[in-house]
Amino acid sequence: MLRQIVLVAVFALVTLSLMPIQWLAVALKSPLRRRIPVFYHRFVCRLLGIRVRRIGVPISARPLLIVANHASWLDISIITAQAPVVFVAKSEIARWPFFGLLAKLQRTVFVERDRRQKTADVNAEIAQRLAEGDPVLLFGEGTAGDGNRVLPFRTALIGAAGAALAAAEHTGEIWIQPLSVAYVSQQGIPLGRYFRPRAAWYGKMRLVPHIARIARLGAIDVSVTWGEPIAYNGKTDRKALARDLEGTIRGFTVAALRGKPVPAARAN
Repeated sequence: MLRQIVLVAVFALVTLSLMPIQWLAVALKSPLRRRIPVFYHRFVCRLLGIRVRRIGVPISARPLLIVANHASWLDISIITAQAPVVFVAKSEIARWPFFGLLAKLQRTVFVERDRRQKTADVNAEIAQRLAEGDPVLLFGEGTAGDGNRVLPFRTALIGAAGAALAAAEHTGEIWIQPLSVAYVSQQGIPLGRYFRPRAAWYGKMRLVPHIARIARLGAIDVSVTWGEPIAYNGKTDRKALARDLEGTIRGFTVAALRGKPVPAARAN
């Protein structure tokens, strides 16, 4: 209990101190609007005892669209600690107390899934972020899974890449890079299928109790694998592209969970 109290106190102090600075940085379009989230999420990972083993690197080329699997709220901190990404998330998150505000401060693009007529507006916003040099991250599955498998990818989400081409006239293409996040062990002990929910957060699991358990136990080992980027110029069939990305990320994830060498990852 003492550990949890200390963690909450430190978290609140750092978070409340950085929030107005990030708000101002976003309002002024300062470069700090990208640097602060990276610093902040590295702090969160260290505070919670998240230990990351990284294979490969995010590329520096722009425009860059990153497509990843999704298993937990922890993905947000783990991925942002690696690169200054802008997330694409469901619109409900914008209405969450506190966490919705954090998402807005990180300049998240919110998608209203039940209003297809808004798709063009969302794609335009993604294109604008890409044109400004922000790496944009899509969770290909469109929802969080149990961490034991990668769910089928939604091709409509990948379709945002085509809309972004209009914002990439200087190259005529954008880069798409696959990313796998796999929760491997806790306190050095493999999680396995039964204990994966200690890290994974999905379905109707309650958020606050899950955060409290992570804070209490900590020491989660995560494997993060960056794949080879794909140059996309709009000619590639988006369904085929989604299948390729899904297969690559599934291969990375399965290899990491089984403790095997990750196939064909981008080397450091």
